[in-house]
Amino acid sequence: LQIERHDNCAYDYLEIRDGTNENSPLIGHFCGYDKPEDIRSTSNTLWMKFVSDGTVNKAGFAANFFKEEDECAKPDNGGCEQRCVNTLGSYRCACDPGYELGPDKKSCEAACGGLLTKLNGTITTPGWPKEYPPNKNCVWQVVAPTQYRISMKFEFFELEGNEVCKYDYVEIRSGLSSDSKLHGKFCGTEVPEVITSQYNNMRIEFRSDNTVSKKGFKAHFFSDKDECSKDNGGCQHECINTVGSYVCQCRNGFVLHENKHDCKEAECEQKIHSPNGIITSPNWPDKYPSRKECTWEISATPGQRVKLTFNEFEIEQHQECAYDHLEVFDGESEKSPILGRLCGNKIPDPLIATGNKMFLRFISDASVQRKGFQATHTTECGGRLKAETKPKDLYSHAQFGDNNYPVQADCDWLLVAERGYRVELMFQTFEVEEEADCGYDYVELFDGHDKTAVRLGRFCGSGPPEEIYSAGEALLLHFHTDDTINKKGFHIRYRSIKYPDSVHTKK
Repeated sequence: LQIERHDNCAYDYLEIRDGTNENSPLIGHFCGYDKPEDIRSTSNTLWMKFVSDGTVNKAGFAANFFKEEDECAKPDNGGCEQRCVNTLGSYRCACDPGYELGPDKKSCEAACGGLLTKLNGTITTPGWPKEYPPNKNCVWQVVAPTQYRISMKFEFFELEGNEVCKYDYVEIRSGLSSDSKLHGKFCGTEVPEVITSQYNNMRIEFRSDNTVSKKGFKAHFFSDKDECSKDNGGCQHECINTVGSYVCQCRNGFVLHENKHDCKEAECEQKIHSPNGIITSPNWPDKYPSRKECTWEISATPGQRVKLTFNEFEIEQHQECAYDHLEVFDGESEKSPILGRLCGNKIPDPLIATGNKMFLRFISDASVQRKGFQATHTTECGGRLKAETKPKDLYSHAQFGDNNYPVQADCDWLLVAERGYRVELMFQTFEVEEEADCGYDYVELFDGHDKTAVRLGRFCGSGPPEEIYSAGEALLLHFHTDDTINKKGFHIRYRSIKYPDSVHTKK
């Protein structure tokens, strides 16, 4: 458009009307150099008139005209499943709120993802209960009030993939960003355990590739107030949050008071079976009483070693610790080898048992009393284990059966048989992150005392290896995990037997 310019287009102009003549509704008078927007008539006729006066001449105008069909007026609604939007020369399909266009740009499917602020609700894959479509990326961000935690429970789960989750998967994180703490990456048909967020928000991301589709998943989320986040729930020692409530728990050496919040000193003989906890001298943090003898028998998961780390230590000093003292034994009683007899004010170095049992005995005399001690008992994987003719158990981690194995672990177990015998290894349970070359998490076996010995194999996945036999008296088991996906772990039974030298694994 290049027509002599005037504010009111009084000299040269192009006049366009919506109809058949100069009395039809005026669409506009146009002049100057600004190209008008595309113009569409309301009927099948458009009237145009060009006028120039006797003075200034310009290049004029050039326009394309064509008949515009309203495809959306057809009986089939333009082929659109829900809404048809007519455009100049064409049309497009649209969907109702809560739906989005499918890959064919005509059908509509349930939209996925979004911000959810309800205390509870349901999340499903797109198209549920039909198969989810390919090439989907859905992100749900669930936000609960402060002091709340969010739990996710799956009712149904069926995604393409196996242990590796390369293709279709769902990721669950504590937090709202894509780099928040990862709780797990899931695929296949195994229904994940209930997942609870660390904070008051949770991110759920679902991805599907362009090939195989499955039924998907249906999950329920619910928010629960974390009473422990404020004033420790009123608990004197530890507060444990539960769904809809909370419970107070006392440290080792104490029992819960009748009021269910305070803790009082327990009897002085304790048997401890938890993988970690705190041990204190009687009456801690006040001075221990006189004429006291207390014992603690700590039992950890078979295959794990008990570790004792002192946080505070103040016991009556004596060069030979003849008066008040703490004795630590490498086994289940005071008849086991002693790891240390301790007294004084210097914090001792950590003590590690060779096996899954440790025994502590504290004795105070009739005279001087001090503050005592506070120590943390934990577990460490690995160690030297004696294989006997009676089978023994070995578990991948201390909380086997309750939690998946930890990330970034490197554990070495040396299994040594009796003289003249071989080691037999039988996998009872085996579930380790799967990868074609077992490059992420794996169990590796060596036919000897160290990793220079012949390697018997590297194993991962969910199929337990067959029985394994050493050629000599020793077998080294190495367990490695990376920093991402963790699984159930493994349970092994081992013993010493007589077996031909040339055979390693049962065929």
